[in-house]
Amino acid sequence: MLNLNIEYNKGILFVRLNGNLDRTSSYKINKYLIPVILKQKIKYLVYNFSNLESLDEDGKDALLNTESAIQTNKGKLYISNVNNNLSKQINKMHIKKIEKENDSFNLMEA
Repeated sequence: MLNLNIEYNKGILFVRLNGNLDRTSSYKINKYLIPVILKQKIKYLVYNFSNLESLDEDGKDALLNTESAIQTNKGKLYISNVNNNLSKQINKMHIKKIEKENDSFNLMEA
């Protein structure tokens, strides 16, 4: 099961993932989040992984689909608070990581 906690603050969409991002839950990103990103022309998104328990190939695909939607809007995608269990998987994806989600405010201003 996956819960999404979504907040829009200062031009950045924060998506906090809680649970498992896998074959059974990746539709929440692909069918609900990505259309909002494209329709609202969201340029900056930060995923917070502090409560993400697991990630499979379908979950990774959903993240890459999000990255593609953000790039369509000429924006940036970051992942924050990556726990040690998921760090190797995220490193292979080449998505930019930041330490804490609040660090994103400084990156967007640069």
